[in-house]
Formats: sequence, C-alpha cells, structure tokens
Amino acid sequence: MDEAGGHGSDRDDAAVLGAVGERLRRLRAGARLTLAGLSERTGITQSTLSRLETGRLHPTLGQLLPLSRVYRVPIDELVDAPRVGDPRVHLHPVRRFGLTFVPLTRRPGGVQAYKVVYPPARTLPPPRQRTHEGHEWFYVLAGTVRLVLGTDQDLLLGAGEAVEFDTRVPHWIGNPAENEPAEVIAIFGTQGERIHLHGD
Repeated sequence: MDEAGGHGSDRDDAAVLGAVGERLRRLRAGARLTLAGLSERTGITQSTLSRLETGRLHPTLGQLLPLSRVYRVPIDELVDAPRVGDPRVHLHPVRRFGLTFVPLTRRPGGVQAYKVVYPPARTLPPPRQRTHEGHEWFYVLAGTVRLVLGTDQDLLLGAGEAVEFDTRVPHWIGNPAENEPAEVIAIFGTQGERIHLHGD
C-alpha cells in the first residue's frame, strides 16, 4: 500500500522504535550505570528498563523524559527518528571522560564512525592500556596522537597519518601536546566504542 494507506509509515515507525532499545543499552554502558542505578535516578522500574532495552516494550514520552535527563541527550536523539527528505547528518557532540565524540553515523550497532577530539596531555590521566574484541582504524586530522600498543610500540602519529590495529592487543591513545587538542576520525565496532568512551 502507498503512503496514503499508511502501511509504509507504520513500518518506518516500527523500525525506529525497534532501534531504541539498543541505543538505550549503549547509553547506559557509556554512563557506567547498572539497571538498579538507572532505576533509582529515573523512577522507572528495573524490569521496565530491561524490557525497553531488549525491545520488548516501546517507550512512552513519560519514560523518555527522565532517560533524556539522565543521559543528557535530547529525546529526538534517543529515538533517532529519520528526518524525511533531509540527507544531512545532524551532529550531536558527546563529552565523556575528558574526550569529545562527534558521531558521524546514525544507525545503532555495527561499525561506527566518530570524530574524536583529544585534549592536551596535561588534562588526561597517565596511560593505562586496555583490550577488547575487534579492530580499530583512525586517521589523524590535526595535531599529534600517541598510540601505545603492547609492550614494544610507542608511536607518534601526525596529521595525515592513519593506523589500524587488533584491539585485543593492549593499547592506549592520547595527545602528547601540552597546549593543542588533537582530532581524529575513528572507526570501530560496539566494543571499541565502549572502551574508548572511557578515555583511559
């Protein structure tokens, strides 16, 4: 049936609502909140939060409002409804743990692309290597980025350089400059996103 019959818009609405659960899970992981902690801050029961995150329950406005406040994102970003006829990607920078993340992709899950701004070294904690499943690729747009990879590689990458590595190898990424930020385009999957939102 065509748009006049409404079946197409119904399918679009179902697709948008179906993606909300995964987005809510990622936001909670990035905020380092348990279901119990989130329930305490929002007044929404743990069972309801669990059903929202698994897609068994579609959210209401009354549920999205407190979640929006806790995660500090607008409601339309929680839902990520498609902007009909608008091909632009509307960027919503997120600042966490000293780093600024600008999402460049809109779909939940899968491979994600971000512009990441690293502050000067004096504003970051000392290197602490982490590991996780997957591969990561990043390209330095501006400044200098330090990559500590395993026990035998300590690399300085300048603007125009790119690197790809297995994230199961212990690694740390930071900005060695004293006064200037560094900017990169980073591409990684869900596991990579989770670890680097911590910025340590």
